[in-house]
This record gives sequence, C-alpha cells and structure tokens, in this order.
Amino acid sequence: MKVERIKAISLDKKIAQKYAEEIAFQQIGQPIKKVKYLGGGSFGRAYKVTFEDDKKIVVKFLRASDMLEKEIYDLDLLAANCSVKIPSVLFSRKADDEIPVDCYGMELIEGGNAVFSLGLLLSSKRKRKQFADEVTTALYNIHCHKNDKFGDTLCPTYSRWLDFYKPFAHQILIKAEEMFSNGELPQKVIFTMRAAWEKFDIIFSEEVVEACLVHGDLNIANIMVDKNHKLSGFIDPLNSMYADREYDLFQFDNLFGKRFYLRKTYVEKYGAGKYCDAKCAFYGLFNEAYCYIKSGMLVSFIMNPLVKNMNKRLAEL
Repeated sequence: MKVERIKAISLDKKIAQKYAEEIAFQQIGQPIKKVKYLGGGSFGRAYKVTFEDDKKIVVKFLRASDMLEKEIYDLDLLAANCSVKIPSVLFSRKADDEIPVDCYGMELIEGGNAVFSLGLLLSSKRKRKQFADEVTTALYNIHCHKNDKFGDTLCPTYSRWLDFYKPFAHQILIKAEEMFSNGELPQKVIFTMRAAWEKFDIIFSEEVVEACLVHGDLNIANIMVDKNHKLSGFIDPLNSMYADREYDLFQFDNLFGKRFYLRKTYVEKYGAGKYCDAKCAFYGLFNEAYCYIKSGMLVSFIMNPLVKNMNKRLAEL
C-alpha cells in the first residue's frame, strides 16, 4: 500500500446526486422516485436511489482513481465468506467524459449504523453482549477464510506477516516524521509513534501463523442494525487483506465500540496473543496516521485516544 497523500477528485454533492440518478436509470432501467445522500468520507460519496417500485440500491462514487477494482473485489470476497449480509455489487462504471469519477452500484442494507442506534446504545448489558456475540461470530467467519500468503487481497505475496507489515509501518513513520517537521503533525503523536516503533520487536515478537482475511475497518460506524436494533450487515471494508486476524480488532475500540464489549468478546471466544493489547494499540495509531497522510484530515477525537492508549500499553511492556 502506498503511503502518500491522495488528491481527491472534486465532486459536488448535488452534482453527484444527479449523476447517481442518471447512472441508476441507465443500469437498472426503471423510473426513479428519489435520490438521497447517505454520507461519505475523504474519498467516497454514497447515495440511496429509490425506484418507483420502491426497490432501493446504493450508488457509491470513488474520488480516487485507483480504488474501484479493489473495492468491488473486496466486497465480493467478504460477502462470500461472511455469515451476515455484506452488500453485493450490482454494477460498476469507470470515469469518462460524461461522469468524471469511478462508481459502482450495490445492494442497500436496510437500517442504520450502530453509532446512531440510540436504542442499541442504551440497551441492557445483556443485549449489548448478545450484539457483540453476533458481530464477533460473523467477523470470525471472515477470518476463517485463509490464504497461503500475506498481503493485499488482489495480490498476496508475502510468506510472513511482518515481511508485509513492518516495511509498511516504517513508511508511515517516515512520512509522519516529514509531516511533523513541516508542522503538520502534533508533537505528542510523533513522540508516541517513535516510542512504539522502538518497541516494535517486542510488540510483534509472536509469529503470526495464519494469513486470515480481514475486513480492515470494522468499527461500529460500519456495522449495520435494523429498526429492531438487530445486526443486519457489515459495510465499507478498507484495505482488506490477508493478515494477522488481530489487525481487525483495533477498530472495535474506536467510537463507542467499547460499550459493546466487541474486542473483549472476540478475544474471549477465539483467543488472542500475549501482546494483543499492545498490537491493537500499535495498529490503531499507525492506521490513523496513515489515514491522515492519505487524506490530510486529522480527526482529533479519534487520534487522541489512540495516542493515550498506545502510551498506556507501552508502559505495561
């Protein structure tokens, strides 16, 4: 994976809404009732398209030129290896003179993400633990799909996890140092990254034996629930790969994930290595730095707890 700033293609929300309507009609061939913006991050915008017969799909635009092949490949791969719904890709469309961004259409998973499910957030401890049990079971289904090699899903070529991950993490650190020198990264972040890197060989001293398929971004914002607050699916994988399965666990602690005991439940059910806490702290911190490098957006309410957690885990070593 390249560690560099990605220039996002300009895409106005209202113009993209018109694009979504046009593309959906071209691909599905049915009259459209309405189009609604669902949300988006640094490099994507998603729209719900409702047809006259009330059929619904999602059209997602990708504001970086090299994302389309991997996103649709990973969605299909994850969908084939997960016990809960992951949206199937219905069509894809490369950028052209008419619509200057790549996009694809996929199934809509009804409901909303767990972040905004107030009924679930405020539910009893028993119900939250039941939710955690269902989520972790589905994630473990994904982890049970393995490869002989580690690396990107499109081309896994590494015999050892650290042959892939350590150079990648080092690239992140080098780029973060450049950003710190330019006044773009807070001192507390780079100091913590340096301290974590000094302990890399301890944190990652246990061999990762199996190359497991990982979602890559399974925080509660990407876990969908229906109107009855029941698990209905997973969405938006990011950098899916064949990896250390514990790489998927750091996202469980982000946002309100700890309220659902997600990582704790997974570890209790499926086990983890001696340094799982420290590894998850490292993965989380370096992943957030990587996202900042790519997008130019530093999200303090996510980064600050990651820095604090990494320092806590370093003190325990």
